Amino acid sequence: MPWGPSSEGEPDQDMSIYAVMFYGLAAVIVTATTLAITRRNLMHAIVYLVLSFLGSAMLLYLLGAPFLAALEVVIYAGAIMVLFLFIVMMLEITPETRTLGSWLRQWAPALALSGICLLIMAGFLFLTAGGPEPLPLVTASPLAFGRFLFQKYWLGVEIASFLLFVALVGALYLGRDKGTTGD
Repeated sequence: MPWGPSSEGEPDQDMSIYAVMFYGLAAVIVTATTLAITRRNLMHAIVYLVLSFLGSAMLLYLLGAPFLAALEVVIYAGAIMVLFLFIVMMLEITPETRTLGSWLRQWAPALALSGICLLIMAGFLFLTAGGPEPLPLVTASPLAFGRFLFQKYWLGVEIASFLLFVALVGALYLGRDKGTTGD
């Protein structure tokens, strides 16, 4: 709960900086995800989805899981989005011509959400761990996390890897040249 007792024992009505960051990131994630599923232009949807993944990574970092935040960036914002970009490039979608006003209307939300993410990330960098309200970290080593994941949830990991393999085969099938025949 962002409201805590003050030193006199009365409820403090000021939100902590971490609560502001949490709610700001939550708003960025919800807005970016909503924009990602409502865009007609696939490239814009991918940009908003990357913003949503980066916001989720910062939220995980804020909640004390830096390893999961790094995995979120590497796996989702990195690998999965590159796969989506390859699929969009292989589909050869021709862009329509746009004026400066329509371009600004399309990119203004992405720029605003990116600015909010950058401000919160700057807050992460400039807040000291020994400040008046240190963030309690709950961390696990990558070895302990890997053992937990592969011992308890090995079936889910295997299913996810199989689904990624099927998506890769589907992308190769969609991207193959229509004029050639199989050898």
